[in-house]
This record gives sequence, C-alpha cells and structure tokens, in this order.
Amino acid sequence: MGSWKKNGFRGERFILSVDVGTTSVRCHVYDKEAKIRGSCSEKVVPLFPEEGHVEIDPDALWKSFIHVVRGAVTDAGIQMQQVEALGMSTQRATFTTWNRKSGVPFHNFISWQDQRAADLVKSWNASCTMKVIHGLMKMLYFLTQQKRYLAASLIVFSPQHVTMRLLWILQHCTQVRQACEEGTCCFGTIDTWLLFKLTKGRVHATDYSNASSTGIFDSYQMCWSGFLCSLVSLPLSIFPTVQNTSHNFGSIDPSVFGVPIPIMSVMADQQAAMFGECCFNVGDVKITMGTGTFMDINTGSKPHTSVAGLYPLVGWKIGSEVVYLAEGNAADTGTAIRWAQELELFSDVSQTSSMAYSVPDSDGVCFVPSFSGLQAPLNDPKACASLMGLKPSSTKSHLIRAILESVAFRNKQLYETMLRETNIPITNIRVDGGVSSNDFVMQLTADLCGRKLVRLQHREMSCLGAALVAGLGTGFWRTREELRKLQSTDEVFLPRGAATGGPCEEYAPILRRWERALQRSMNWYKP
Repeated sequence: MGSWKKNGFRGERFILSVDVGTTSVRCHVYDKEAKIRGSCSEKVVPLFPEEGHVEIDPDALWKSFIHVVRGAVTDAGIQMQQVEALGMSTQRATFTTWNRKSGVPFHNFISWQDQRAADLVKSWNASCTMKVIHGLMKMLYFLTQQKRYLAASLIVFSPQHVTMRLLWILQHCTQVRQACEEGTCCFGTIDTWLLFKLTKGRVHATDYSNASSTGIFDSYQMCWSGFLCSLVSLPLSIFPTVQNTSHNFGSIDPSVFGVPIPIMSVMADQQAAMFGECCFNVGDVKITMGTGTFMDINTGSKPHTSVAGLYPLVGWKIGSEVVYLAEGNAADTGTAIRWAQELELFSDVSQTSSMAYSVPDSDGVCFVPSFSGLQAPLNDPKACASLMGLKPSSTKSHLIRAILESVAFRNKQLYETMLRETNIPITNIRVDGGVSSNDFVMQLTADLCGRKLVRLQHREMSCLGAALVAGLGTGFWRTREELRKLQSTDEVFLPRGAATGGPCEEYAPILRRWERALQRSMNWYKP
C-alpha cells in the first residue's frame, strides 16, 4: 500500500500534502486524525517582466517544492519511509510549455493573474467568428430550449482562462511553435509539470479538476475540447492525459527523496478546498478568501449552465462518481490587503479588523478591488482598481474599512449571482483562506448575505483536501463520514438583525455608493 512497507520501516504512517498557491508553497504532514504533525512553507516570488505580465520561474518553484517537502518531514520528526502517499493541490490555470525530451521549459509559468492576452481576448470576443457562434447557439437554444446552448450563446473568452494566454505564447514564441510541429511540445499547468518532474518524465498527466479549470476542457463531454482547439488553432497533441482525482499517478522517482512515494491525488486548489471542507452534498457552499475570493457550490452529478459568468467545474472524479461545482470569483481579495500593507496603512494584518471596527463607517470612501479586472457577474477585464471619495478627514482606518467592505460587497455579489443562477437551496456555507481570519469581513459577509457562516479551525483547506483524497485512495481513511468527524469548528458568524433588516438595511446606501464607484472603474483601460 505505501512505500514504508517496501522499505521495511515499521512505524506510524502519514500523508504528505503540498499546496502550490499563488503566494506560497507549503507542505503539511498529516496523521490519522488529520492533524498537522509538521509543516514548511516558502513564498512564491512573482515576476513582472512587463506591464500586465505575471510569471513564475519554474526552476525556483521546483526548488521550493523540494525544500518544503524535506522541511515538513524534518519538522514532523519522521522519516520519508513513513510517508504513505503524497497529495498535491495547485493554483489553477497557471501554465508553461516544455520540451518532451529534455524537460526544459520554453518559458516561465504564465500566471492566472497575467493580463497579456487582454487585447487578444477583446479582439476575439468582438470578432465575426464569435458573433456567428453566438447566433448559432441562440438558434439551437430556440429549437431545443436547452439552457446549455443559451449559455454558449453568451460565452466569452477571459484572460483568467488558459486559452488566450496559450494562444499568445504560440504567436510570440518561435520555439513553442516549432516544438508543436515536431511533436515534442508538452503543455501543463503546475500539477502536470510537477508530475513530469517528480516521475523523471514518465508521467504527462493532470486530473479532471485541473483540466476543467483551464477553459479548454469540455466539462459536459469530459475531454479536451476539440471544437475550441480547432477554433483558435491549439494543437491537441500538447495536452496531458486526464485522470481521476484519486488515482495512482505513479511514484516519485527515488532519486528525488530517497524513496518511491506514491502520488495518490492531484487537485486544483479550490476544488481541493471544497473537499477539505467536506462539502460533499448538493447545495453545500465553500468560500475561500485568499489571494482572490472563490465561491463554489456543489451542483451534484451535472455541470451547471450559467448565463452570468459562473463557471462549471469538475469538483472531483473518484471512481465512477463525478461531482460538479459552479464557481464565481473575485481576483483581488488578499492582493488588495497586501497592497494596503505595502503602503504602510497597517503593519500587521491582524490589526485590520480592529481598525475597521474603530470607525463607524468609511467616511464615504469606496474601494474597488480590481487590480486584475472584474469577474462575475460584471466580467470586465479592463476595469481598474480605485479609491474614491477621499477627503481631508479620511484616515488610515477609513481606508482599511473601505477595503475590507469591498471584499464583503463582492462576496454579496457572488452569493446573489449563485442563488439566482443555480436555483439550488444552499445548505451550508463554510469559509476558509487567510482572509477568513478577519472577523470584520466574516461578520459583514454574514450580515449582507443573511446567512450563517462557519469558519473551521483548519484554514488551509486546499492542502487538507488533497491529503484527504490521497488518504482515501490508500485506505488511510476509509469513508467520507470518517472525514466529517475529523472537522472542528473555530467560530460561527450569524447574520445580525436578519429578521428586521438590521445592518444590511443600514448598508443599502453604502452599497449603492460603492456600485457607482464600480461603474466608474469599469472599462478604464482601453487599447
């Protein structure tokens, strides 16, 4: 079952899980009770070679991966032989391409935050080709009344999805085009590239959760979209094999850590967080507030068809079971808070909640959190971040309150879109991510949505989710009911005055003012 047996080591067993996020790479060692016995992390250093370009050095990321695994095992005081399996969760839609024979990348990772393809996106979305496709889809909807065709008639490209950024690379990188022609080009998101490196080039694969997050995967047919690839001239030959989320992807080559550790799960970070929160039932909602905010609802065995920018994703595929999610996101949650810290509006992030509570309101200041454009339901990649309504009386506390309020306001927008779009009764809302430790944001979100929010003690749910899937695959844990019992709640936030209007009613004029600021920030950057 695990390499500890093969190496003759008798002792307690553990699951190793690595989460490659936008801001850090971290590794946790989990015991049978899903408690963290050891951990190690390193920062991910983004590169900004040009305006709008966001990249990550593949070699630096690989070194960080190796360092955190070794560091976590050392911190836990165990041997590598005691690791039963490895699980991985990774940021989504960040990709590179490399030579299949040498394993050398042709370029840095192009981050999901990268905006280099914004003009390409705008050009394609305004093209005659897209107009013809939209017209055909409307006709099919009229004939069949299938909502899937209505959604297709409204679909547009987005810089956050891989499609246009990959097309940009093919247009600007001669090496990649040549390798595609020679059949030696590999495409991969971070998980795929790590699998290739860990297995010394034996495995070129991904899982359904990561594939469905690229924008190139057909979640209805459960395969790479031949139609889309033909439309924008992407060669299907470069894409990895898509496997179940719980799958034996092969063992880490012994030259890496000294022992052949089985890789038993690969997951996209938000889907991993959903699994870590034990959102196994239809109507369960997870909100992750990290670098961005990601709100996901379990839609069951069918993908959700959206007309307002929610994205249908494969949550996970385990055995024959496929669980789908609908997701809305706001890209700049933690980004906005870090930006405020760099401006020295505060020194420690733990101060921000008390700073916001120290003033009765934001003194008319509005903040629009759109360093990377605006996502659902507004969907404007050309929107700018902005602070409006500044006065001589505006203090640091007013600015911090405005920034934190904007996070809750975007949460409200996503929540209302999800309610309107899915028509699925929401059963539970669980919240994780670094920003979830901010009580002001949590309470205001509960007030504005009129719903109870549950914050669990374990905040790093992506890492936990990948570990749980890996552990289920080896028999380390046996049932999902067993996993639910491992959870422990940190705090519950109840909506204040929900029956009488309460704080939500008081916020109505503030929300209207913020929505005016939102409109003024839209379509700011023009070609």
